[in-house]
Amino acid sequence: MAQKMTDEQWRAFVSQGTRTGKLSTVRADGSPHVAPIWFLLDGDDLVFNTGKDTVKGRNLARDGRVALCVDDDAPPFAFVVLQGRAELSEDLEQVRHWAARIGGRYMGEERAEEFGARNGVPGELLVRVRIDKVLAYAAVSD
Repeated sequence: MAQKMTDEQWRAFVSQGTRTGKLSTVRADGSPHVAPIWFLLDGDDLVFNTGKDTVKGRNLARDGRVALCVDDDAPPFAFVVLQGRAELSEDLEQVRHWAARIGGRYMGEERAEEFGARNGVPGELLVRVRIDKVLAYAAVSD
């Protein structure tokens, strides 16, 4: 039987290794848009970067509601779904800082500054989502 994760467990789960998140945003017509993202937790916030002119960026500027799913697709399976509302920033110092930290997680610390420079440029956004709701289960197939 599936086991509900504690706060500590789900935070460790989503932060483990290089698991990507599947981010859902709301299109102008109300339909969902889902895309994989690199991300970090910062306290009670989910943090990621995206281009201002991407589908995600345009959706978030219009409607900040998001849901993010992080899962383990190997038995006994586990998943975490985070929901919240996004705040956008174009502050290049912050965009660059977080782009480097996120790049370090996914590509290794030796490449962190490379990703900060690549993704910390005009036209990129820092997205900070205050997590309002968490659904987190482990051992789903047990």
